[in-house]
Amino acid sequence: MLICGVDEAGKGPVLGSLVICGVVIDETELHKLRKMDVKDSKLLKPEERNALYNRIIKAVKDYKLVVIEPKEIDDAILNSAAMNLNKLEAIKTAQMISELLPDKAYIDCPDVVPDRYKQLLLKNIAHKPELVVEHKAEKYAVVAAASILAKVFRDRKIDELKKIHKIDFGSGYCSDPKTKEFMKKYWDDTVYSHIIRKSWATFQNEKIKNEQKTLGSF
Repeated sequence: MLICGVDEAGKGPVLGSLVICGVVIDETELHKLRKMDVKDSKLLKPEERNALYNRIIKAVKDYKLVVIEPKEIDDAILNSAAMNLNKLEAIKTAQMISELLPDKAYIDCPDVVPDRYKQLLLKNIAHKPELVVEHKAEKYAVVAAASILAKVFRDRKIDELKKIHKIDFGSGYCSDPKTKEFMKKYWDDTVYSHIIRKSWATFQNEKIKNEQKTLGSF
């Protein structure tokens, strides 16, 4: 039986992409992941995640990484009455599962109502595998493995952006001091427009503050 694990990294940040990962492994090979002591990526240090990245790829039968850029996130939230971020994530996850063709999939649920998310997935998956949709599903080794690949891949993309633009904007999370400073200075800079999620309150608040400053100057 082929088992799939799905998790994401980067749902909350105002900067950068959201990365969803799915890994597939034969049920008889799951011990390989457990032996590595894979766990939720948030519980691992960066060097531990990086050390596990290639080991996981070698151990699994197949894997897929789906990158959702800020513009697509903004379009789903701002420009479509029928769409939101959870629905977008479900559609991307369903497409990924359809390509990986597992018999059973464990999914870390982004929705507050797991069954609602499960039904949305089932509507969009062609071959109808058995689905286990739970909060904190990283307790399953196959989901933990997916969380590590997603996190490492996203972190690498963030590092690439910093090198390209020669600026350190931090992790991209709204609470990060470097990210806060970046947003204050460059929220409307067209050079960085493609890495900013304009549907986020962090961006909207900066926009409102600066519009008020402009109005106050007249």
